[in-house]
Amino acid sequence: MYDKLQYFLTQKDSLRQLLLNEPRGRSSMNTNLILPACDPRAVAGFLIMESEEYAPMSGSNAICTATVLLETGMVTMEYPITKFNLDTATGLIGITAECEAGKCKSVSFDNAPAFVVALDMKIDVLGFGAVSVDIAWGGLMYVLVDAASCGLKVENSYGPRLVELGERIKRAVQREYTPVHPENPMIRGVTILAWTHPLETEADGSQSALNTVVVSPGRFDRSPSGAGTCARLAVLHARGQLREGEIFRHRSIIGTEFVTHIRGTTKVGQYDAVLPTVKGRAWITSFKEIVLDPSDPFPEGFRVGDQWQMSTDPE
Repeated sequence: MYDKLQYFLTQKDSLRQLLLNEPRGRSSMNTNLILPACDPRAVAGFLIMESEEYAPMSGSNAICTATVLLETGMVTMEYPITKFNLDTATGLIGITAECEAGKCKSVSFDNAPAFVVALDMKIDVLGFGAVSVDIAWGGLMYVLVDAASCGLKVENSYGPRLVELGERIKRAVQREYTPVHPENPMIRGVTILAWTHPLETEADGSQSALNTVVVSPGRFDRSPSGAGTCARLAVLHARGQLREGEIFRHRSIIGTEFVTHIRGTTKVGQYDAVLPTVKGRAWITSFKEIVLDPSDPFPEGFRVGDQWQMSTDPE
């Protein structure tokens, strides 16, 4: 599937631009392209198109894709549990869906291993100063930053500052350090940033935390971020803050929640890694038909600075 990702990136990227740019798309949209699987153990494959990249793996998009496959009948729904595999650019992921009356009540995915590349790395951010970051893989290469360490909170009132500083921190990391995935050297560099809050203990004894993910060119992930959650699980485990099998509830800036746990540990190259399982839910909100008139002067759409962040670092 990674070869298919590269083909669309280098040969057919006009499709991503058409679907995600205005007037057909918006900065907060993703598109999941369902394709035949390369691995015969999978019922389908999918590629994740985002505003600035093709994400190798996205947990929220996996949940959405599984929901659509089941609720539209592309994959036969079985009651009360439907299990199948999806093929992604990072490999096979296992899907477990709780089903009732033609609907997915929840979707869990067993992700490929997640691992920490660096903890407490000091990065100099232009116009701000030194920031301590963690770098971890969960399906994309994440920069994770404690919001309070920068005088911020994961709240909508801090939104513009979280986005602006988040993009600047991400660019600063990109200038100073290029992590490389040990099993696929073509996956290199950080592309996404998570603002985190500290762990809290729930009444039932489970752990929870708030986060928001800044996706380029500058907007929040509306979900708790599935791949980001996997990266956070790897960081928490590396710091001794979360044990194998312990429940972790990861929440988004709009209050949605993924319920997760580490189902095991392994190695990826030189890195200690965790095996994450993440559960959430998705809803189909529309059925759309996208068209392109041959006389349209913007066959790949357009972006305007009032909705698409185009800021640069201060001089």
